[in-house]
Amino acid sequence: MPEGAPEHGDQPRRPDVVELRVHGVSGAEPAVILDRASVRQVAGDDRGGFHRTDRRDGADPDGVTLEAYRWGDLPSGTVARTLSMVFLLPFMFSNVAVWMRPTCRHSAAGVTVLCRLLALNLTVLYVVSIAGVALDLFAWQCLGAARCRAPFESMVGVDGRHVGQRLAVLALVPIAAIGLLRLMGTRRSRPPGNALWAVEPLVRRLRAIHVAAALAVLDLVLLVARRAAGATVATTVLLTLSAAVLLACVALLAVPGLIDRAATARTAERTARTTAVVAVGLTVATLVIVARDAPGWPSSAGLPGYGGIAGAALFGQMILLVLLSGLVLWHRGHAGGRSTLRRGLGAAVIAAFAVGLGGALSTGLVYQSGELLGGYPDGGGPPSPYRWTLLAFFLHVTSAALLCGALTVLSRRRRYRAAAAIASRDFPVVPPEAVGRLRLATRAIARARFTEWLGLLSATYAVLAVVGLSTSLLGRTGREPEELARRLLGLPPEVVEMGFTWSTYLLAAVLLLLFAAGAFAYRTTWFRRHVGILWDLGTFWPRAAHPFAPPSYADRAVPELADRITQLAERHTGVLLCGHSHGSVLLALAVLRLPPRVRERVALLTYGSPLDRLYARLFPAYLNEEVLREVGERVEWRWLNLWRDTDPVGGWIFAAHRPGDPSPDPADPAGQVDRRLRDPPDLLPAPGERSAPPLRGHQPGETDPEFRAAVRELAERLRGAG
Repeated sequence: MPEGAPEHGDQPRRPDVVELRVHGVSGAEPAVILDRASVRQVAGDDRGGFHRTDRRDGADPDGVTLEAYRWGDLPSGTVARTLSMVFLLPFMFSNVAVWMRPTCRHSAAGVTVLCRLLALNLTVLYVVSIAGVALDLFAWQCLGAARCRAPFESMVGVDGRHVGQRLAVLALVPIAAIGLLRLMGTRRSRPPGNALWAVEPLVRRLRAIHVAAALAVLDLVLLVARRAAGATVATTVLLTLSAAVLLACVALLAVPGLIDRAATARTAERTARTTAVVAVGLTVATLVIVARDAPGWPSSAGLPGYGGIAGAALFGQMILLVLLSGLVLWHRGHAGGRSTLRRGLGAAVIAAFAVGLGGALSTGLVYQSGELLGGYPDGGGPPSPYRWTLLAFFLHVTSAALLCGALTVLSRRRRYRAAAAIASRDFPVVPPEAVGRLRLATRAIARARFTEWLGLLSATYAVLAVVGLSTSLLGRTGREPEELARRLLGLPPEVVEMGFTWSTYLLAAVLLLLFAAGAFAYRTTWFRRHVGILWDLGTFWPRAAHPFAPPSYADRAVPELADRITQLAERHTGVLLCGHSHGSVLLALAVLRLPPRVRERVALLTYGSPLDRLYARLFPAYLNEEVLREVGERVEWRWLNLWRDTDPVGGWIFAAHRPGDPSPDPADPAGQVDRRLRDPPDLLPAPGERSAPPLRGHQPGETDPEFRAAVRELAERLRGAG
């Protein structure tokens, strides 16, 4: 039955304002969002749909029709898929970093290139680590001089074969891993006809480049090992061509704008596809040559040349990370008085997370696989580059923990001083029985203000890239950590071994934490509310750097919202868009897609919104004040933003409006958007109540009096405009 049609003989009524609510990362059920016991779905599907109250008139006491859009299942999926995505987190982080570029055009181009090269390096490291398990540990060591723990020594049926055949057969494992990445990178969740991000052609080009580079590196691992016993014409030609393919992949990403510009996009796509096809052919030829080459393989504890290739991959990512950090720090002088995060430093920080996590996962895979297969021959360990990476990971995590703790302590006095000033202005007269409540509110404000220190924390953390570079440089000397620690620091080998033991424990704890996070992701309300924002932030942006990162759910959510708003505006007097937290970001982008005839019937109410506090700072080139002002102009400034000082995520967008702040320019409509809500509204219980109003923080509060007053005001403005 069409919406608005009379039911059971009711008289038709005039369609009025629809209040469309969009939730944040907490992903509440529609009944909770609408605060109604019974709701029905009117559009969409199980993963993302529009719901209305099941009452006959569907109206709220304020005279508006309630509707909710639930998108919380779009970024997630089955438990198995979510767990698989956990191990692709480095890819996601590297993809987010490219969207954090600074606003300066020249610096932005360099940041984009470095982020894409880092993303390519992560794919290479992914293949190198899997090749280390399949080719070095299993085919070369376990089925060679050293014997694996039962039943691994005979489980693949290649024991007794010569080493070339073993390598060729087990090379299918990293090839299958590349195919799995290719498959996951292709999967999309019901793409709409009018997608938000027009990046699918770019993703195809990136996908071809990454597949070609991954196969080329696998070929290099096999061919370098074969050439250790002497070069042949075939291995020399294949080695040269494989290196050329890898260099071509780097060149396609290193030339600024080559794969982005419309003028060169077709040429870049043909080149990328051709490179991928050549890489496939070279891999087939390499497997044939290796499998047929029986005699003459060298004798060594590990696969010849593998340690050098792994070291080059790990060292290359550190060089790229240091270059990226240096570029965004150099950009500081061109950013005026804006915050550290607005200068694009977030790109270096997130890239550091990607590099650290990628190195940890690859090292953990090699270490744990070695232990599973029965340990390393002669009591040794994995190749030296992985040992240095493990040391760098331990130093990184320890330094980051100390840094966060120190900044928390050092900022405590200033945060509490500012919080006390805010609380004293809100409650100038405090009865003795309310002193405890005032102290609780002050503490909540102080905790929420830690967000303001993220810029300094990011700047300091970016410097930690030097730690990784230093350990990588030491690793390039070819010496083991125990030897250098004894010569340079005079430490006995037992101390270094103890450090490695604790590092493995720390690495295992991180992997276990990631596994648990994947198991509980989007299945536990508490987890979603506190941790889910990181996943929603990462999967919000499209794949512009890494083609195997999770696809963007905004590609569906925003066009779906824009289409629904258009339908509602054609049938009703107006549409009041109410977005909490991340839902306000989706609605802001949806407003930018609406046609002029629809925008005339739209108003916007945001609350707990991170539009300025997080997004404008983290992504200054895409969601800045200019874009936010355009959103206000599109809705003719029928926009109110509610925020609380106790909210660590949301905040004001244009003006804080705290008591004592200077009044904004009355001629600037942006100054009238923000409305600060005192939290708590009062320190003592209201007459007839037994308890005082609770602290709301980042909670939605659609039933709060201030929220309902804002709804009534915007609804009246819509009725007047109609």
